[in-house]
Formats: sequence, structure tokens, C-alpha cells
Amino acid sequence: MDVQRLGVVPYEQARTMMRQLQQERIHDRIPDTLLLLEHPEVVTVGPRARKDGLLPPPDYPVEPVDRGGGLTWHGPGQLVCYPIVKWGARPGEASVADIINTIEGWVIEALAVFGIQGNRDERMQGVWVDGRKICSIGLSFLRWTSRHGFTVNLNTPPGRVEGVAGCGLTADTTTSLAQLGHHVDRETFEHALLEVVEQHMSPA
Repeated sequence: MDVQRLGVVPYEQARTMMRQLQQERIHDRIPDTLLLLEHPEVVTVGPRARKDGLLPPPDYPVEPVDRGGGLTWHGPGQLVCYPIVKWGARPGEASVADIINTIEGWVIEALAVFGIQGNRDERMQGVWVDGRKICSIGLSFLRWTSRHGFTVNLNTPPGRVEGVAGCGLTADTTTSLAQLGHHVDRETFEHALLEVVEQHMSPA
């Protein structure tokens, strides 16, 4: 897998990049690719949120998106991971639900490296710690190749992600590891996550 650490990337730029890379992956011009980055603050508004007329509070910038789900906060202190992956070559990739379960597993295993117990919750897909959501997942597929991806809230500004009622949840349900008392720096978490991904994404 080609891993690209891109630093801070405006959402519009990342969206264009994802579309281009997805086409290249579909036609096997590139290997599976994982983009690691951070966005300046923005709330992406998915089809579900638009259908329900949901918006964040007025002081948040917004961008419409075509991935599944509702509102998702992006900003400082959040690790954004976009897997541009052609799925189906490995066991456990027979459905979108299977793929989401796989990604949840990546994050849960990476958290365990730091002694943090992550888990799934029937309220919403993603990863939860101490009853609060710290990882959101939203994918879009074309020819079984994904774009968009998942986020892990490491040390976000207090109150910002908590102020967004994301994906059908109430405000304050989503938070960061730091707000829960778990302090993990970005570089160390990325290293743990990539080790997990490498183990699971080796050819079948």
C-alpha cells in the first residue's frame, strides 16, 4: 500500500485528489493508497443530512459531500484517513458492512497499543471509547474501489467536534481522545495504525 502523509490539505483539494486517485486505482495504474492528512475546520454534509435539513451551528464552515452519512466535523487535532482501495481480494470484504467492520477493527487495534479500549456501538458505525464516539467512517464506492474514509479525533479544539450533531447523533456524543483523558500524539498513533493496516491488507 502506498501511504501518503500530506499534512494540512483544504477539503476541496482533497476531494479532487480522491476522485483522481480512485479512477487511477480502478484502472490499476496505482496500488492501493492511503492518504493521511488534516483539514482546516469544515463540516461535511452528506446526503442523509441534506435530506433531513440538518446543518451545524452557524459559525462552522460547510461543504457538501457524496459519501454516506450525515454531518462530519473536520479540523485541527483530527487524523483523516482516506483509503483509495480496491476491495474484494481478501476474506471479509464481501459487503460494505464488512469493509466498515474491517476499518473499525483497524482503529480498535491501534487504540489497544496505547491501552485504550475502543469498541463498536449499536448507535452508529465507527469506534467509541468510554461511551463517546471518537472515530467516524463514511465511504463512497465506484467499481468496488473506495474514496472518502475515516477520522480519528486525537486532540481537537475543546467544544468544536462536540458542537456538531453528527450522523444522527446528538451534540456532545462525538469527542476526542484528549477530552476523555487519553493523550496520544499524532505521529505515534499513525505509526500504530499503519502497522495494523499492513498486517490486514497483505494479499490473501
